Amino acid sequence: MGERGLSVLLVAAWLAALAGCQTPSSRVASPGSAAPVEAQVPVDPSFDWHVLVIAPFGSVLKDVPRTLHEVFLFHDQDPGSTTPEDGECYAADVPAPPFVGHIPDEYMLCFKQDRLSRIQATVRLPKSDAAAVFAAACAGWLKSAAALGDAQIGDACEGRDGAVHFNAHLEREAETGLTITLDGAADP
Repeated sequence: MGERGLSVLLVAAWLAALAGCQTPSSRVASPGSAAPVEAQVPVDPSFDWHVLVIAPFGSVLKDVPRTLHEVFLFHDQDPGSTTPEDGECYAADVPAPPFVGHIPDEYMLCFKQDRLSRIQATVRLPKSDAAAVFAAACAGWLKSAAALGDAQIGDACEGRDGAVHFNAHLEREAETGLTITLDGAADP
């Protein structure tokens, strides 16, 4: 067998091994029942929340690689607050990176003591797709993270990946909003 024949054989073996790694879903809906919501991890890189982190947590404002403008938020200070206590939030002057296949409607970087401490993004999803998109995204996030509490309960998903705590939830309206909040470690 010549060098060319050996190369063709190696490529064929590699392709066969790669094809063997992909298995079809074993979930089958029974006749007359609604199909279950699939939670398969999507291949689309925008389903990984890491795409929202455009600068490392703990970065100073001037080191963020985007032009930002301050966002003034008016709310009562409570534990579910959107901003860190005594923090300032900024929005990018250019579109945010795609997240779960959509450009976020809201994308904020929040700084506490002039250091990036929180990122929050919200995308609007059609109601018909929201549950499946959320389940797939959460499955992907939890695959490489330490789950916190019950990790995924209905419309909520929470975990920790290294020093970053993520918390995502669906807000059900005419269009469903998927909001994720990423909190970095307190100190850089």
